[in-house]
Amino acid sequence: MDLIRLENLCKNYQRGDLEIPVLRGVSLTVKRGELVALVGASGSGKSTLMNILGCLDRPTSGSYQFAGKEIASVSADERANLRNSKIGFVFQNFNLLPRTSALNNVRMPLDYSPAHPSDADSKQHSERMLQIVGLADRMDHEPAALSGGQQQRVAIARSLINRPELLLADEPTGNLDSHTAEEVLRMLQRLNEEEGLTVIIVTHDEGVARHVKRIIRMKDGVIVEEGAPANSSANKTDAAKLPPPPKSASFADFSSLKHAARTVRMSLGALRRNVMRSALTCLGIIIGVAAVIAMMEIGGGSSHAIQQAIASLGASVIQIDSIDVSVGGVSTGRGGSMDMTIDDAEALRRECGALQNVAPSVDSWGQVVSGNKNWRPGRILGSTPDYLAVRNWPVVEGEPFTSDDVRSSSAVCLIGQTVAEKLFGSDSPIGKELRLRGVALKVVGLLAHKGANVMGSDQDDFLLAPLTTVKYRIMGVRQATQPGAATTTTTFSPSQIYVGQQPPLYPPASPNQAINNPQTTRFADLDDVWVAAGSPDNIPLAIKQISGVLRDRHHIQPGHLDDFRIRDWTEMSQTFASTSRVMTNLLLVVALISLIVGGVGIMNIMLVSVTERTREIGIRMAVGARARDILRQFLVEALVLCLAGGLAGIVLGRTISIIVTHILHWATMTSVPAIVAAVAVSASVGIIFGYYPAWKASRLDPIQALRYE
Repeated sequence: MDLIRLENLCKNYQRGDLEIPVLRGVSLTVKRGELVALVGASGSGKSTLMNILGCLDRPTSGSYQFAGKEIASVSADERANLRNSKIGFVFQNFNLLPRTSALNNVRMPLDYSPAHPSDADSKQHSERMLQIVGLADRMDHEPAALSGGQQQRVAIARSLINRPELLLADEPTGNLDSHTAEEVLRMLQRLNEEEGLTVIIVTHDEGVARHVKRIIRMKDGVIVEEGAPANSSANKTDAAKLPPPPKSASFADFSSLKHAARTVRMSLGALRRNVMRSALTCLGIIIGVAAVIAMMEIGGGSSHAIQQAIASLGASVIQIDSIDVSVGGVSTGRGGSMDMTIDDAEALRRECGALQNVAPSVDSWGQVVSGNKNWRPGRILGSTPDYLAVRNWPVVEGEPFTSDDVRSSSAVCLIGQTVAEKLFGSDSPIGKELRLRGVALKVVGLLAHKGANVMGSDQDDFLLAPLTTVKYRIMGVRQATQPGAATTTTTFSPSQIYVGQQPPLYPPASPNQAINNPQTTRFADLDDVWVAAGSPDNIPLAIKQISGVLRDRHHIQPGHLDDFRIRDWTEMSQTFASTSRVMTNLLLVVALISLIVGGVGIMNIMLVSVTERTREIGIRMAVGARARDILRQFLVEALVLCLAGGLAGIVLGRTISIIVTHILHWATMTSVPAIVAAVAVSASVGIIFGYYPAWKASRLDPIQALRYE
């Protein structure tokens, strides 16, 4: 039965406008089990004919039937399946993959087999084939560690791995010494005689042709002679039986998954063969992902630090203070404005239902002294116990001063952590005295740690004392009364300040005090009033109520400007957070640009890789790889590079964040979304920028790829 039938087969090559005929109407039949030699000088067309017989090339015209099936018109995938399962190749230059073991070179056709054998079966079958060709002790050796004869034996084992019906050997002894060449030819004879394998040897050596049973001579693209060799050296020899091909994977074996795993294995093997190039390719992605992670974590830490700093001011804090006004186009300046007073604070407490706490305050300054140590606090404030509630500032040691302390102008104070450290070191400050502007104050409580505020100032560098103590004892301002009227006239309406509290918060002066300390009411002013709205949702209503009460008390006519200022710390928090987000997003865009640059680098390297590995692609196609197999492999390589770069970038980015935290003391915060996004982006970069090189590799013509130098 005919295995091969050619009828008037022609092949022309196009070189610009010139058409070069190589095969000129070749007609030929080869029966199953024949041992044939195609003999001719270089340029006779024998190699071109072999490539067409091996489905590596297509004829320009004519008919080619293999096992009764017309081949000239079949698809590329069908030709690839034929090369994998029906046809084996033994090349003159061996065409083994460098830096790949003999075992993996032999098993390569099984990686593309439609049967999808398991890895264990593939390995076992490949080992058996190497044993048959006498290389049982060379399985783990790479081609560079094998002699020419051993490399040819590996090539023969690879060509027979799927028990093909046709074996094509292109100058199988061209690069071998005479002794090794004789061994290879005898092996081919044994395969033909014992296994019934159809063998076609392409050669120009008459000595090789004497080992076959039929010689077909070609010249100038046509067959000029056919017949048996004059002095045949073919003889019958013993040969080991070829093992059956490995079994096909059943549905339960999840063959698709195994095929995908095999593709990943091949891609990893290709990357391992060029470790340095792979590492340099990953470098762009590593830098890009590390930049994304570091920028996101630094930006997130900055936003969190700002939020914490604002939160340290208290929940929904509103600060009210006086400002200058303009009358007739003339600015009065702060001194000419109406100041906030105690009565204003009490009116806010009484009339503004949206407020939870109201704390009037006055500022002071000066140096505090304790023993032989002194310190100038960043802020000294006089207020009421409500200030701690407004600022959500607990006392961690000791206890806060009380309303009674405010009424009696008690010489007590609370201090922050920084003041305690500067004046008392590691000792407890509770019960100890310090002096401020000549006034001795007893430390009754230590405030909890607050840290820096949004402006970077240390909030713990703070001293808090009763409002009356700071206003009338430390700052030297006495109660405001008029002489002779102290018993009937008071400045601060004390009975209305804290409803239900007795005695009054601000007791009236005695007659003697009023006579000895005359004072007008204009000095009974406040620097600030601190209020808490309870929640951010209450702030708009609270501001509206505050504005209405103060405008009414200060007799501000409609259309005139306020002589007070309302500062919403929550709004400030949102402003800082928004600014931080803008900066974080800006840094993220810059980092993403570096990712894109890394992606372009991967595409360039992959394109170079395609060019360098053109011959490898041709070898894989020659043993049955389809275009989509090549596409998947190169795409997986790009994806693996990007994912590896992404993971390394995550580690590097986290390391940078830790270093920044420890050395520069910047706040950073681990961002899980940033890590997930970095992996997703790196994978997307691998797919997007790796697709074109992979597609280009898959579009290579097998015969042109094999001939590429």
